[in-house]
Amino acid sequence: MPLETLVLLTAGVFVIALLYSSVGHAGASGYIAVMSLLSLAPAEIKPIALALNILVASIGTWQFRRAGHFSWSLFWPFALLSVPFAFLGGYLNLPTQVFKIIVGIVLLVSAVQFFVRPPVEGESHPPARPVALGIGAGLGLLSGLTGTGGGIFLTPLLIFLRWARTKTAAATSALFILLNSVSGLLGNVSATQSFPRFGFSLLVAAGIGGAIGSYFGSRRFDTRLIKRLLAVVLVIAGLKLVFT
Repeated sequence: MPLETLVLLTAGVFVIALLYSSVGHAGASGYIAVMSLLSLAPAEIKPIALALNILVASIGTWQFRRAGHFSWSLFWPFALLSVPFAFLGGYLNLPTQVFKIIVGIVLLVSAVQFFVRPPVEGESHPPARPVALGIGAGLGLLSGLTGTGGGIFLTPLLIFLRWARTKTAAATSALFILLNSVSGLLGNVSATQSFPRFGFSLLVAAGIGGAIGSYFGSRRFDTRLIKRLLAVVLVIAGLKLVFT
């Protein structure tokens, strides 16, 4: 990889990690958007996105469990089938054009979420177990195929269908992303027997950016503006993937 591209990529991951963490998100779709805009190959995008997911989701899982928002009874039905299906999704390598279209749609859906306000907090009821198992399996497969972790779909489902309160949904999604990303990355490495070397510098950049953003986000940043800026990035990257 040319040095100029690596510098731009590292800086982009740092900024995305900082901005996403400042509004309480892990950043998987943002990392994929940056890599897509710099025209990285799908074989590089997926394993790096999964590795970055593992890092940021580990931080989120620890924070939410420490704060007492995690619910095992809500989590495990979604996770039971998602982990093996994430491994399968990571192992499979889609044709480049199919990968670009699927990931592009995922990015566009992610952008929409930054403009949608969650409903007012109220009483929540977990879904029926078969429903949670089925959704978990589908999201696990999607997370492994695309490198997104599945949380960008699980969190809004939990909130808008009133299956969980916002903080419980975030805690559930954090561990969901972590396990699926580990499983997906293992599946990908099993199939390819490789991991892009430049990915390690991106892990450092994401870790530093995430730490800064999570610390200062609620105090100094205008989160509404940040969400809209992130949405614009996701729309541009999503359209680029779908139509090129």
